[in-house]
Amino acid sequence: MQPAEMINVTKTFLPPSKEYQFYLNQIWDKNKLTNQGPLLEEFERQVTDYLGVKNFQFVANGTLALQLALRSLDLAMGEIITTPFSYVATTSSILWEGYTPKFVDIEPDTYCIDANKIEAAINGKTRAIMPVHVFGHPCDVGKIKSIADKYKLKIIYDGAHAFGVKYKGRSLLDCGDISICSFHATKVFHTIEGGCLIAKNNKINDSLELMKKFGHTGDEHFILGINGKATEFQAAMGLCNLKYIDWIIQQRKKLTIQYDRLLNRTHKMLLRKDILYNFSYYPIILEDEKHLLHVLKVLNKENIFPRRYFYPSLNTLPYIKKFQSCPISENLSNRILCLPLFIGLKKESIKKICEAINNE
Repeated sequence: MQPAEMINVTKTFLPPSKEYQFYLNQIWDKNKLTNQGPLLEEFERQVTDYLGVKNFQFVANGTLALQLALRSLDLAMGEIITTPFSYVATTSSILWEGYTPKFVDIEPDTYCIDANKIEAAINGKTRAIMPVHVFGHPCDVGKIKSIADKYKLKIIYDGAHAFGVKYKGRSLLDCGDISICSFHATKVFHTIEGGCLIAKNNKINDSLELMKKFGHTGDEHFILGINGKATEFQAAMGLCNLKYIDWIIQQRKKLTIQYDRLLNRTHKMLLRKDILYNFSYYPIILEDEKHLLHVLKVLNKENIFPRRYFYPSLNTLPYIKKFQSCPISENLSNRILCLPLFIGLKKESIKKICEAINNE
């Protein structure tokens, strides 16, 4: 008997190999592999147009984008208000740059930072707010902006999952002082590895351009920098995939609708109004951690591997020096499971997954 096909939580979308080869041929012809090559410049132009934003910096990965964002704003050392419900990179980038994360609990229905609790967390050590558009779903950007304006704080949005999402008619990545996005291979849109920064201020954008190239142009050195450059190979994959992004989102929407129709005992994330969503993940909330672990065990036996995403709640990480209670995030992290969602996922597989969950 053939073993059951392994179904992971995600599977990387790959364009036709001949389309990628078309760009590889150009790389070989020009013998330019990195250092802001012609494909990278073309990629930056096309994505800027697609998103409808003013400034766009392509970098090696999304975590580095967060670190560069913090550096570029030239903030004094202190606290960065953020969410405990995210991937670890949100918190680790804050710590890596020498700041202290100040956790604010989340909204129970949207899973995003609760904007109504942010103001109470502000003190003399607060330097910025770093919210996360969880699973590409918008934070309360209007309220967060009003708070930031009131206290003269900078906003860095972690929009790792937000490529292709529009909120109130514009790209969700066009919010805050800086927004970042991840182009990791597991994302809706990817460049193998990669990420970007979108800055509202032209001077900040110019600083980011320098920072990602060691802080110099030619032999003239201007500021402290680092190697944040992406390669021509990453840009080539991005150019291929950008042609498919609208189709990818539509296919993921169809799979999501099928899940919605077949699942009958789970809670769903609440989407805000006026959103054009990218269907980046399919999270479900189970009764408690015991139930989650049981469902996980049942699915794993069928060679189906969902992901506990996000787990754990980041305020509980062992290297956070002072515990900050975030009960909603802590509870949600113990009960949330992201189900498989990717181009090529079969309807029969979704039916099998849903039947297994419904029967448990």
